[in-house]
Amino acid sequence: MSETPALPSVSREWRLLSRPVGWPKAEDFELAEAEIRQPGPGEVLVRNAYLSVDPYMRGRMSAAKSYTAPFELGRAMQGGAVGEVVASNAEGIAVGDHVLHFGGWREYATFDAAQAVKVDPEAAPLSTYLGVLGMTGLTAYAGLLRTAALKEGDVVFVSGAAGAVGSQVGQIAKLKGASRVIGSAGSDEKVKLLVEEYGFDAAFNYKNGSVSEQLREAAPDGIDVYFDNVGGDHLEAAIGSLNEGGRIVICGMISVYNNTEPAPGPRNLARLIQTRGRIEGFLVGDHYDLQSQFVQEVGPWVASGALKYRETIVEGIENNLEAFLGVLRGDNTGKMIVKL
Repeated sequence: MSETPALPSVSREWRLLSRPVGWPKAEDFELAEAEIRQPGPGEVLVRNAYLSVDPYMRGRMSAAKSYTAPFELGRAMQGGAVGEVVASNAEGIAVGDHVLHFGGWREYATFDAAQAVKVDPEAAPLSTYLGVLGMTGLTAYAGLLRTAALKEGDVVFVSGAAGAVGSQVGQIAKLKGASRVIGSAGSDEKVKLLVEEYGFDAAFNYKNGSVSEQLREAAPDGIDVYFDNVGGDHLEAAIGSLNEGGRIVICGMISVYNNTEPAPGPRNLARLIQTRGRIEGFLVGDHYDLQSQFVQEVGPWVASGALKYRETIVEGIENNLEAFLGVLRGDNTGKMIVKL
């Protein structure tokens, strides 16, 4: 086994103590110390450099049946992370390699090397493998191009458009020939960013009035694709503006994640009959067969500046929980990342 000298004996990690009801509270979590375990056969030990916090993690804090197992109480939580291998007991991964993995919410992680994906810090900054070139980017790419089956000339509406996924959806739509791309966001500053930096044709602040009215104004001829990150009134507005044969892709519904009562459904679903429209949910985990195609196509766009991205970086593992809550509040512009 190879390793770097003088590793610490303990690592800090975030644990879930109780399942949040409504908005997660500080007392639902603890930042604890755990002994660093040396890698067994086929395992690696990684010092994490960047951790990902994402809206889907709120679902894993609940015990409700879902597409993935809930976080275990009293155990370290998990999430995307990228870091440096500091000890290896596995063929093909050496000390000094950088890897992407799911042992986040902690400073050091020991795990099966089969769960690690080598990444190149020379090709792109390490943090991008958690965002624009990582799961976030693939979510945008697969959801728009495969699930929504984007066609040249489509009018596309994206909610939560200044977020990590939404901002990429809008830009990829433009790069792939959409005739008009509209985004919604929660502040005038983010609206300005969508139009001036990300190249959206129109954008609006959903806090400034009726989403339906603002969408009709931005897309007077209707929309062909709606990429939903928000749910609620945005979904109802999109159904109201949907053209014949329109496609609605459900990626997330951040507006209802912390509700303690069921959210009212869209009241205009009958429009799907008139438009022959469809609504389809998707999970990025079903589309990893697109990973190499995604990196081959999107990597050069990122390198050339054709596809722009923002990151909101929070420093220190002690601020991991606050960074996660910030994502639920919409504090981030682009991908929220914790730097260790």
